[in-house]
Amino acid sequence: MQKRPPIIVVMGHVDHGKTTLLDYIQKTAVASREAGGITQAIGAYEIVWPPRNEADVTRENAEKIQRDSASSQRSSAENNSSANGRKITFIDTPGHEAFSNMRAYGAQVADIAILVVAADDGVKPQTKEALQAILDSKTPFVVAINKIDKNNADIERAKRDLKAAGVALEGEGGNISWQQISAKTGEGVDDLMDLVLLVAEVEELTYDPQAPAAGVILTSRLDPRRGITAGAILKNGTLARGALIATRSAKGKIKFLEDHSGTTVNSLVPSAPALIIGFEALPQVGEEFCAGTEADIEAFLRNSKHESKKENGSSEEAPAENAIRLILKADEMASLEALKTTIEHLKLPAAPRFIDVSVGNITERDVKLAGSTRALIVGFKTKVDKAAENIAKSQHTLVIDSPIIYELGKKIQDYAKKLIPKEIRRIEILAVFGEAKGKERVVGGRVVLGPIKNQEPFEIWQDEKQIGEGKIVNLQSQRKDIQSADTDTEVGLLVQTNDPIKPGNFLLFSDDD
Repeated sequence: MQKRPPIIVVMGHVDHGKTTLLDYIQKTAVASREAGGITQAIGAYEIVWPPRNEADVTRENAEKIQRDSASSQRSSAENNSSANGRKITFIDTPGHEAFSNMRAYGAQVADIAILVVAADDGVKPQTKEALQAILDSKTPFVVAINKIDKNNADIERAKRDLKAAGVALEGEGGNISWQQISAKTGEGVDDLMDLVLLVAEVEELTYDPQAPAAGVILTSRLDPRRGITAGAILKNGTLARGALIATRSAKGKIKFLEDHSGTTVNSLVPSAPALIIGFEALPQVGEEFCAGTEADIEAFLRNSKHESKKENGSSEEAPAENAIRLILKADEMASLEALKTTIEHLKLPAAPRFIDVSVGNITERDVKLAGSTRALIVGFKTKVDKAAENIAKSQHTLVIDSPIIYELGKKIQDYAKKLIPKEIRRIEILAVFGEAKGKERVVGGRVVLGPIKNQEPFEIWQDEKQIGEGKIVNLQSQRKDIQSADTDTEVGLLVQTNDPIKPGNFLLFSDDD
């Protein structure tokens, strides 16, 4: 067994400074590149702490050029230190509520967690959820009280909130190490890193270089140029180019292997982040993988099948006929899962029905499928092919897309309001009397859901589509003028509209102010 670097996960509520903390540690621009200001995919980064100065980097680059590129496996000593620093792998998890499963994956794969709490905001819902994921996975953790540079920072309030959430800090009657920091200015970050490395020493993290490679899939996506790519964290063994690889849902052979910096390598050892190219199908996010010989893969899959028997008993109920039909597309599996979870938790007038859920650009096939199933296409961090865009315009298929998940949720809610929900007030047209006189015509119908008031504007709907609009000029029941009609009342209406009305149509009345 050889010593390996720690794998650290940074967790907490949205906008509490998780990515900004990593940004400061790594001297990168991760935070500024995130769409909408939140991290929307798990990222894995390998760093050296304390940070190297420019002379160290120049010397290491020169040494790297001189090394034989075919010999990319690192020794245990090199794996754990570089230019007087310790190597550490960080996982940055999203804070938005839609990414709860992704946070759980992060906690499961990590050796140590940093729970970030903003001093100006305290413990929030996703803080509690992140804490529960840490506790469920039995991951050792430290607390970082962030944003102490802000004028409204209240460290004592954050400590009280943590205590109320069950986190007993050192000095507050507990044994959980903590540090107050400013991820923006760097104040306290050195001390926080010392705490993390101390916990790593206590954990005595090791790996077996001769064992089959094993780890966890963090991301998977379909790259238009490179095919299926999977981001992973290696936990044991040696991951080598040319080895067979498998998860429960996907198999393949490693054709290309890249380290965290995008450099092509022949092999990696724990706790390295890796980009793997060679899967024949998209592996699921959070799955464990095994890489090695055919015998190694067979043994792994036998164990996986045994473990998964209990997990495959549930089945989804058939969707209702009035369900909101959706086709979901995203850039990777983790994003796709988060999008689906977000939609399932939206307040919609009818249940969502997922016609198709897949990774990749929105294609001609997706648009044709949407046309035949009357579905809305929803794209998250993905593009629309030109041919698909042209077909969508010609057949009036609606496509909504955004790199920000909560914007998509709002757009879907707006779309759902335009469908025919059961709750909306409406009249079913049973008869049309005489010829239209200018814009006015006389119709008869039944109030399906009331009350309906005289002089109200309405929309005309046919086969779940709006075909016109108008206004009630006069409302009658039993040949008497009335001001309103309740549910199940048969009414006669003099209406004003430019659009045709026929039996079987519905007049819909908005409840908006």
